[in-house]
Amino acid sequence: MTIRLVKKVFLEGNIEVKTGLSVGGGSVGLEIGGADKVVVRNPLTNQPYIPGSSLKGKMRSLLEKLDGKVTSGKDDKGNPTAMPCKCGTCLICQIFGVSAAEDKGTAARLIVRDSNLTEESFKKLEKSKSTDMPFTEVKTEVVIDRITSAATPRNFERVPAGAQFELNMVCNIYEGDKEVELLGKVFEGLRLVQDDYLGGGGSRGYGQVKFSLNPLTCKNQECYENNKGAVPLEGIQIPKELL
Repeated sequence: MTIRLVKKVFLEGNIEVKTGLSVGGGSVGLEIGGADKVVVRNPLTNQPYIPGSSLKGKMRSLLEKLDGKVTSGKDDKGNPTAMPCKCGTCLICQIFGVSAAEDKGTAARLIVRDSNLTEESFKKLEKSKSTDMPFTEVKTEVVIDRITSAATPRNFERVPAGAQFELNMVCNIYEGDKEVELLGKVFEGLRLVQDDYLGGGGSRGYGQVKFSLNPLTCKNQECYENNKGAVPLEGIQIPKELL
């Protein structure tokens, strides 16, 4: 079987944080004045970022729920868990891929890169005197013991509302692919995330985001062979919710 890459479609824009974002960090129990749960940071710049795996995983999870493709199964330890679709033929499997270890393993068409702070947000947060930690805020939440009424405070580090990150995704289109349907499904995933949340604490108000896409561009074989830049992608309309 011959596989031919027709083009690479570039989906670029911004991710605006509408409510405090807590993504990618772990519970590390920092020193007094720190946070119980922190955000993931670039160790070289100390800037928070949104892992591409977090956004991609959230998109896939929501799309599978919407299409009724989530099935029950067991993890490596035998514990009950929700299993992703592994049919290898539906749009979701084509876009996000299926592990090569599966019978119908297929490569992912969608690449979701880590999202860094925009230059403007970096400058604003770097100079801000209102942040609790570099580039971030610390939100205190209190857990009340239902029997003793004792209050146990916990601190969560969040990227503050108003911050913006760079969105950078690439969708590979192969010969025979239904380009309009594939990209339409990617748009659908982004819209679902907008109406849900990204990261942790979504039911408590965290993680509302807004995507703003630039006009789509692409590179085909001619662009790569002749060292040309990306050209506008025609025939695909971005939903107004993503503008």
